[in-house]
Amino acid sequence: MTPADSIRLLPIHLQDLETLMGIETASYRFPWSRGNFVDSLAAGYRMTKRVDAGGGWLGYFVAMRGVDETHLLNLTVAPAHQRQGHGRAMLDELVRWTRELGAARLWLEVRESNVDAQRLYRRYGFRDAGHRRGYYPAGPLGRENAIVMHLELGDAA
Repeated sequence: MTPADSIRLLPIHLQDLETLMGIETASYRFPWSRGNFVDSLAAGYRMTKRVDAGGGWLGYFVAMRGVDETHLLNLTVAPAHQRQGHGRAMLDELVRWTRELGAARLWLEVRESNVDAQRLYRRYGFRDAGHRRGYYPAGPLGRENAIVMHLELGDAA
């Protein structure tokens, strides 16, 4: 068995939130709140963790199903596991699920300053669709703009 064979994708449950919040707060200057994740669970959003053979978290994502689209709300790779293909693998799963739902496209927002995430999304095939001014909190700097991106599923890499 190769290391990749031992990686699993599992649903996130309420009892997982302590571990999830540890990764979220280590990953972002302005992390989602525990309440954001509780609300996402209550709304029935797709919440998936990527874990290794020992159950160690590699990352997670949160996505919302729409009528003919899916919206990626949060995709996070644990800091110690970044740049190892986990983000792309979670996107693969999200695209598979979105296609299974019969949806035509996948949407997301990304901070203008998050060039690593933009690079991942563009390499995957996402295209810029616009901007949302002042979308993200930015502390004493005020608010930061978001780049809105979309993936037409026929374009998936």
